[in-house]
Amino acid sequence: MASNPARPRGRQAQAAHNDELILQAAREVFLADPAAPISAVAERAGVGIGALYHRYAGKEDLLRTLCRNGQQVYLAEVQRALRSGGDPWEAFTGFLRRIVAANTHGLTVRLAGTFEPTAEQMTMAEQMRTLGTELFERARATGQLRPDVTWLDVEYLLELLAGVKLGHPGRTAELRQRHLAVIIDGLHASQPTPLPADPPSWREQIERWSAD
Repeated sequence: MASNPARPRGRQAQAAHNDELILQAAREVFLADPAAPISAVAERAGVGIGALYHRYAGKEDLLRTLCRNGQQVYLAEVQRALRSGGDPWEAFTGFLRRIVAANTHGLTVRLAGTFEPTAEQMTMAEQMRTLGTELFERARATGQLRPDVTWLDVEYLLELLAGVKLGHPGRTAELRQRHLAVIIDGLHASQPTPLPADPPSWREQIERWSAD
């Protein structure tokens, strides 16, 4: 019988615990204010600034890690939706609900421009674009999706949802799902109001990732 992998002990366990505390604190601090100092993360996490710098080279490294974590969740969920084999519309809307619950757009577009992304992250962003568009086009092929909306339109609507905050985190999560339901109905409209202006372009989207 295969034995279970040994759990980290002593210093390793403490380091892993500190890393969890730091990432959670960084998520809370930087999603509220991307310009906040890194010392605010250490204070929120309840760890010394030395412990933070032992794990991360600086604020940009920490922001980069948060964003990469959001990208990984997004890719896992879109791949899950594409593999589901069920109704394309249900796969699409289920994907939207899960990434809103995970707040992937808070971890990605909210932090865009605050750090220099790595080549790996740019590759992941392109994968997100390709797979997200594929899932969207499958939903469009069912005839249930309004014809004048693009996947990037939907991405910007999800970004708006990431900005919804009211009361405690549980209440915020409830409201984001409530407002997503309104958005899904709008995407599913049989007699939609014509949309003004041109949709956002991917070139405009990519430019947002350039750190000033």
